[in-house]
Amino acid sequence: MKAELFLVAGLCSFAVAAAPSRDQRVNLIPKLRPGQTLTYLIRYKSDKNVKTESSFTVPLAPTASQIDAHGLLRVQVLDLKLSGVKWAVHARAQFLNDDPGPSAAKPATEKSKSGPQPMIPEGNPVEFMISPEGSAEKITGLDSLTPDQQQIWLVWLARFALAWSIPSQTARIGDKWRIEQPEQASSPIAGLTWARDSSYIRDEPCSPGRLSLTGEATPSNRLAETCGVLLTEAKLVQKSSPKDATPEDFKLYQLKTMGTAKGSNEIITYISLTTGLVVRATEDASQQMDVVIAKTDGSNAVRYNVDAKSRLEVLLLTQASP
Repeated sequence: MKAELFLVAGLCSFAVAAAPSRDQRVNLIPKLRPGQTLTYLIRYKSDKNVKTESSFTVPLAPTASQIDAHGLLRVQVLDLKLSGVKWAVHARAQFLNDDPGPSAAKPATEKSKSGPQPMIPEGNPVEFMISPEGSAEKITGLDSLTPDQQQIWLVWLARFALAWSIPSQTARIGDKWRIEQPEQASSPIAGLTWARDSSYIRDEPCSPGRLSLTGEATPSNRLAETCGVLLTEAKLVQKSSPKDATPEDFKLYQLKTMGTAKGSNEIITYISLTTGLVVRATEDASQQMDVVIAKTDGSNAVRYNVDAKSRLEVLLLTQASP
């Protein structure tokens, strides 16, 4: 899959439009309109290894997994509602040609053996709301997607909604802010929270890629825009005691957990100062966990050592005219 390389090369290949001064404040919330459609190429790769020190198995225990998925996601804005100074967004998302695998997008040099196939939305749509705080609400249709498609959709949404998390309506270079969010994924360690430190570090030229009607991704031939570059460094903080870190759902199975978890993410997001759209985002993450799961009476204990790493790329594409 080489489409990412074409698009990254196109980010800085054209003259940049005039950028605002360093002291000028800008609004980074996307400037959307009902009926607008957006297309994103998302690539997500993760590798979770689990070492087990016992032959005893318990419910809800961590399991090893590998994900290497990418797809083209078409997003349609259905409605907008102003709440305070930020918009709530009602939208629908569908994968193009219903394929999150290697053929979901291809470079221009790679031709389809079966001839050109139009890139059209197929499969099950997902409808959702993005609240003024940037959280996803009223999600329908997500359960009908494949596990890889669900993961792609979730990581896309997290990057697309980043600007809603900025405390002020506007930002300028040098601004910094912190947000703490509970870990949403199920874990044998209770009380996990992400502390996310973000900063607006600089402005850079940026340009979306170009998607042909048959799914070929190439650099855009349009003049580059100016993007605000946001850096987010996140740390996974454990607020539970290592001696008793049992989540409520583990207690239902008469289980007790002990151990520690930690993690770190680095996210770089390019947001167009003209449209507010995320033009490109990358995320590198790593997490480690050392946990013992046992019956509440201390019997049948099993120890898990988990090491996970992931890499994410999100790229905005413009749709070629027929």
